[in-house]
Amino acid sequence: MSLLLERCASYTRARDARSAGLYPYFLNFDGRDAGTARMADGREVVMCGSNDYLGLSTDPRVVAAAAEASARYGAGCTGSRFLNGNLDLHDELERELAEFFGKEAALVLTTGYQANLGAISGLCGPGDLILVDKEAHASLIDGARLSRAKIGWFAHNDVDDLADKLARVPRRGGVMVVVDGVYSMEGDLCPLPRLVEVCREFGATLLVDDAHGAGVLDKGRGTSAHFGLTDEVPIVTLTFSKAFGSIGGAVLGDADVIDYLRHHARALMFSASASPANTAAALESLRILREEPWRCTTVADNAAYMRRELSALGYQVGTGSTPVVPVETGDELNTLNAWNLLIEEGVYVNAVLPPAASPRLRTSYTAVQTEEHLGRALAGFAAVRDRLIAVPTAA
Repeated sequence: MSLLLERCASYTRARDARSAGLYPYFLNFDGRDAGTARMADGREVVMCGSNDYLGLSTDPRVVAAAAEASARYGAGCTGSRFLNGNLDLHDELERELAEFFGKEAALVLTTGYQANLGAISGLCGPGDLILVDKEAHASLIDGARLSRAKIGWFAHNDVDDLADKLARVPRRGGVMVVVDGVYSMEGDLCPLPRLVEVCREFGATLLVDDAHGAGVLDKGRGTSAHFGLTDEVPIVTLTFSKAFGSIGGAVLGDADVIDYLRHHARALMFSASASPANTAAALESLRILREEPWRCTTVADNAAYMRRELSALGYQVGTGSTPVVPVETGDELNTLNAWNLLIEEGVYVNAVLPPAASPRLRTSYTAVQTEEHLGRALAGFAAVRDRLIAVPTAA
């Protein structure tokens, strides 16, 4: 057996978790509604582990738009946008995204992951430097690696550390600073005002991945608008698989930047374009968001309520102001036990283990969850609390 195949055969962590009945990944769901989901074994759970922040993935208007697009254009585009996979739907979505987010232009790609790969590797190359927040999403890191630029790191949300590293950069080549607008595991925001200031001081280009902020903050216009800095952030990426209830992604910026990426982003040029259904669903979600900004307020209120009530139960939770509410669990075994016990109580959350992040439960909330849904979730957490080995408690 080759070394590579031996490596696969010797990987037992997943098998051990399955044997213990504590494997938290690749579970099957066969139905969802506004606040709950049905697991393959028939159990209904309150869904507190979804990124469907505005509750639009099951909205009848979004589902109908996807179905109508499939009927008109077919199931897929079977080619890249660069050659034969471009639709008027893609162009229309780009125009409306740019207008909504206050940018000159937008470029739609097949996934949010590809948006980051395309933007970073399309703009940067050998001789450039990319400085990445240590908690940045994997797609940002992979985009930096694909670029073949030199990669450096700065401590999470530590602008002083970033400034120190920028001050020591030789004045050769381009410099890009890469951050998340909202960090997906902790729910904390980047310190955008200071990031903008430091990048301007040292002539660096700032890219903000707003996957978890777009559609949520500032009536949906995202992290840059939340800080009043839309015009100060040159490049924003986002995904449609969170607040926009679909799948796909986009890069937003000046028209010259977007036109350059149309001809240099390998993730766009060498991948089939987003399907008609996914594109139409994202477009309809954007239009609903424009008309129903209450969804942004409601999801923030629901998350704030859960953050407060979970803390009252004795759980140590994150202090952010976004729909993501992490719950500390202490260690990996406790995380898996807590995840499993919560399912038994009818509550679904995400079990997060290294290397993704330190052990925790990642909970998240939506605009369409009712008081009854949230009450059921809290009852589950209350029932589980005393059955765990040890849980870090709030001070």
